[in-house]
Amino acid sequence: METAMPPAHLLVVDDDARLRNLLQRFLSEQGFRVSAAADATAARQALASMSFDLLVLDVMMPGESGLDLTESLRRDGHEVPILMLTAAGAPDDRIAGFERGADDYLAKPFDPRELALRIRTILKRAAPAAPSGLLMAPVQLGPHWFDPERGELRGQDGTQRLTGGEAALLSALARRAGDVLTREEIAAALGTPEAGERAIDVQVTRLRRKIEPDPREPRFLQTIRHRGYVLRPGA
Repeated sequence: METAMPPAHLLVVDDDARLRNLLQRFLSEQGFRVSAAADATAARQALASMSFDLLVLDVMMPGESGLDLTESLRRDGHEVPILMLTAAGAPDDRIAGFERGADDYLAKPFDPRELALRIRTILKRAAPAAPSGLLMAPVQLGPHWFDPERGELRGQDGTQRLTGGEAALLSALARRAGDVLTREEIAAALGTPEAGERAIDVQVTRLRRKIEPDPREPRFLQTIRHRGYVLRPGA
């Protein structure tokens, strides 16, 4: 008899009390376990005492912004997926979120059903792959080995931290190693078909910092001009 998986635990961080309460109620009705925080300070306190599967984080908050909190969490090694909410939906604002370490971005106003769909997509992407009859072997990237089934990057010094988005991007490229993937194909594989070209470029840049000896001269994750990207594993 299989044991039911516990509901994913979300932390909603927004200084707008009305929106925060609405999201907490709606997402709870969608089957999630939901905690809430009014600002970055309260979010840090919650993260210090509880484990979360995903953060829904407002960008514009008094004091420490959502962008600054995201950057700080990533710098401190937190891998929890982050979906950012903002009233600023311009491409440059989305790029800023991805550059700081966000996994996805949703502009206000939004349909709550789309938010729930985005959350499920991110959680599915971040979850370990279910065992299958045909498992993919780890891929060598210099001193590192990437396991696409587990989404882990391992080396002599242990496991390198990857965010859910970084692991999903590397998995998508590793599963088609040697093939050139367009930015549109990458976005579709990540479950974010609406992501623009610059957003994909930013995620590739972040990933290169972790897998390349010199990110400015990439050996493994190469750009193919006017076409896209290709992963070329090797020692």
